[in-house]
Amino acid sequence: MGTGELSSPTSVSEAASVVAGSAELRHAGILAHTVEGAALCFLTFCQEGFRVIGPHHHPDVTLDCIALGRSLHAWESGDYASVRTVLAQSVDRLVSAGADFFVCPCNTAHLALEEPGVELPLPGLHIADVVAEQAVRDGRRVVGVLGTKLTMDGPIYRRALAARGIRHVVPSPNERELVDWIIYEELVNGVISEASREKCLQVIRGLEKDGCDVVALACTEIPLLISGDAASLPLLDSTRLLAVAAFDIATGRRPMPSWRGGPVPIP
Repeated sequence: MGTGELSSPTSVSEAASVVAGSAELRHAGILAHTVEGAALCFLTFCQEGFRVIGPHHHPDVTLDCIALGRSLHAWESGDYASVRTVLAQSVDRLVSAGADFFVCPCNTAHLALEEPGVELPLPGLHIADVVAEQAVRDGRRVVGVLGTKLTMDGPIYRRALAARGIRHVVPSPNERELVDWIIYEELVNGVISEASREKCLQVIRGLEKDGCDVVALACTEIPLLISGDAASLPLLDSTRLLAVAAFDIATGRRPMPSWRGGPVPIP
């Protein structure tokens, strides 16, 4: 067995033996900012353990969530530094829980995490870099980005994709407003609407006409609304990609991240 590789045992006892005999598993921390996306990330992380290690097994994982309402006023006023302070409180609590690293299953929150400030006490895996890395592996050239208006208009994906020679495309201004409304009024509140699903699929069809060869679901709630079999383009699911990357770190298949908030170095 190669370094960091785990077999797929066929029984609970064999699974326990794999865990006991493998390299020490790392404790993953999930810094939640929106509930629905964080829950999907948590479930995917655990299910990856069931798939790779065996039934009932996954690395330790702790999810910490400070209600989004605590930060909404700061988001609305553009006070990203205050949002970062709230997110840093969650990171502190993940440290206390024993986490070795963190992931944040909220794309928009990375705008605040990238704010200059005191280094976070845990290293974190940046969600846009995870998505961009997958785009490279898949040989993508033009990525359409769907997310909140702040994410679509902001620098997170533009930076991550451009650093890897990939073009970044967003929907029209009216479509960006529409997708943003669907996220904040419906998806983060657990509301799944067939009408909104069709509207988002129409936006994806427009991105296809604009030359995109893939669409990044750059809001961790959008995968609850749209699946790959319904979309006209392949999808990069930021939620599940992040969860699997976190699992790979926890099991030693991927190196520990080094980013501790602040501007992200260009790879």
